Amino acid sequence: MNKNIDQEFAFQSRELGAQIEDTLGDPPDRKNYALVIASLIDEYAKGTQIDDVNLLSFALANYLQYEDPAGLLAQCKKYDGGDPAKVVGMVSCTDEKASKALTTVAAKDPGLVRKAILTAFLFKNTKRWTPVDESLDDLEEEENAAEGKEMKDEDHIEPGQDFMDLFDSRGDGNG
Repeated sequence: MNKNIDQEFAFQSRELGAQIEDTLGDPPDRKNYALVIASLIDEYAKGTQIDDVNLLSFALANYLQYEDPAGLLAQCKKYDGGDPAKVVGMVSCTDEKASKALTTVAAKDPGLVRKAILTAFLFKNTKRWTPVDESLDDLEEEENAAEGKEMKDEDHIEPGQDFMDLFDSRGDGNG
């Protein structure tokens, strides 16, 4: 993982992905997902205080446009602290209700908005902060690990002695 990303942001970003996946369901129910998002946006826009980073980032993730990705990435070094106004200035929101929700929460709890924006940004831009190590040493290590594991496929299981004895008509153990 990128050393410039606070561990808590990485955790929150993964949690956001799980929350979205759980809400969508299997098979994905986009109508239900849209209703959940719309409800959250309405609550935040009304000023309902829901002090949860993932719920706010969940509500805003699909509406935020990241104007300064490098600046946002630099803000991810510390989970607590930072400049909320600067972070809010690095994003825009095309949806009117989502924009109102963003400004309403920013006025009441700027720290929450900062964390939610950065969490959503990391979720939407995982390739910017999760390194893909393709060095020869790591590839070789992965290959050796895969060879060391015995994969048992249900269709290719060797029959056991008990099974073989069922067909041993002579009784000599040679089924």
